[in-house]
Amino acid sequence: QVQLVESGGGLVQPGGSLRLSCPASGSIFSISTMGWYRQAPGKQRELVALVFSDSSTNYADSVKGRFTISRDNAKNTVYLQMNSLKPEDTAVYYCNAFIATMSSRPQFYVYWGQGTQVTVSS
Repeated sequence: QVQLVESGGGLVQPGGSLRLSCPASGSIFSISTMGWYRQAPGKQRELVALVFSDSSTNYADSVKGRFTISRDNAKNTVYLQMNSLKPEDTAVYYCNAFIATMSSRPQFYVYWGQGTQVTVSS
């Protein structure tokens, strides 16, 4: 079994910063792409940022220049540094990862965390 558990969410004022973390645990053989998504009330889940196995990144236009995604392969962890937060960033943030387990290799499957709430409000 594989688990992803997000942490670091909370309430922050506009212009503030938060850092989200998401370690993957379990019988992991390899991790390829890792990412962050978010879902605001009444809206569909949307991509925030991706980090690929070569550490290249991709961002939604709405967060470019404000958010930074990174990964620590030794810790099987993906991070999201969020700066200059806006009220419209308020959402539940989910991490995901494409993971091959010791039993599924070489096949990769996508796994999701349970989400962490980020609220930007004065």
